[in-house]
Amino acid sequence: MTEFKQTPLNALHRDFGARMVEFAGYEMPVQFSGVMDEHLHVRSEAGLFDVSHMGQVRLAGAAWEEVALALETLVPQDVLGLQDGRQRYAFFTNEQGGIEDDLMISRHGDELVVVVNAACKEADLARLQTLAVSISLESDQALLALQGPASVNVLGPDFDDMRFMDVRNAEIAGCSVWLSRSGYTGEDGFEISVAAEDAQTLARHLLDHPQVKPIGLGARDSLRLEAGLCLYGTDMDAGLNPVEANLAWAIQKVRRRGGDREGGFPGASIVLAALKDGVHRKRAGLRPEGRAPMRREVPLFADEKGGAQIGFVTSGGFGPSVGAPVAMGIVADSLNDVGTRLWGEVRGRRLPVEIVQLPFVPARFKR
Repeated sequence: MTEFKQTPLNALHRDFGARMVEFAGYEMPVQFSGVMDEHLHVRSEAGLFDVSHMGQVRLAGAAWEEVALALETLVPQDVLGLQDGRQRYAFFTNEQGGIEDDLMISRHGDELVVVVNAACKEADLARLQTLAVSISLESDQALLALQGPASVNVLGPDFDDMRFMDVRNAEIAGCSVWLSRSGYTGEDGFEISVAAEDAQTLARHLLDHPQVKPIGLGARDSLRLEAGLCLYGTDMDAGLNPVEANLAWAIQKVRRRGGDREGGFPGASIVLAALKDGVHRKRAGLRPEGRAPMRREVPLFADEKGGAQIGFVTSGGFGPSVGAPVAMGIVADSLNDVGTRLWGEVRGRRLPVEIVQLPFVPARFKR
């Protein structure tokens, strides 16, 4: 029998009646009270997620410039310009311009903390260890995400002045933490890094609040889909460049053609050409008509009958807040205009689907 890794909150999940599943080599809660209930609770109040399976890696060097410029050799983002106490979305690229993983980078004085996806943790750590700076996997840290409009009410007024993507050190329930005002649900919220030995204390403190419920991976997926946010390995991967993934917004001007630090990352010539010349396919929002969801790998066509395939669904399901099916997919750029009607082939039948603007639910980050 396969032994799966456990997060420091495994016992707590069982105490709260979680249904556990394997995810990225870890035993994780997929749901507690049910995906629909949990999803809607996060949209209306606040939910607590365990994301301790993700990797937290600290980068340090003799000076900030050394650390920032080292990481810029692996990502197309402006790391050097990141202010202390701020966080930025980024991604590793390969020599073909594809995305190897997406990540969050936060500046803590002259050091960086990088949070990477669980399934890519080992590969990302190996990639980072090629840099001429100190790299340490913070395996003794847990990571919680408190998400929803009531999140700041739960944490208290001391955190109300934080903006989206701000980072700070703090103490909560007697536990030393660092937290960012961020998350992957489209809602206001916080991600909280805490020592593994304090994780249960902190989690139980937050769950004692009447507005907080434990939330599993099922609702995390439906929330991020409604928010139009990519899932690595599904909506983007090593074969898709950032422009095709509709993530060009995450590449700052300083790293683009004509910028002070143009290129210098893996696959730069391909990515910069795509930014200048465009691409033949791109990620899009999709609204299937009717009540039947269109899920991953459903082929897309321009016509109800015949014709060549012009795209495919990358992720899809029922959107509880939308009250209808939602999906994202890769679509030929010539057909990627809002309002275009396409056809998805589900079990041999072609069903109508429309290109729509992302996100499906407006983001409510604290600006």
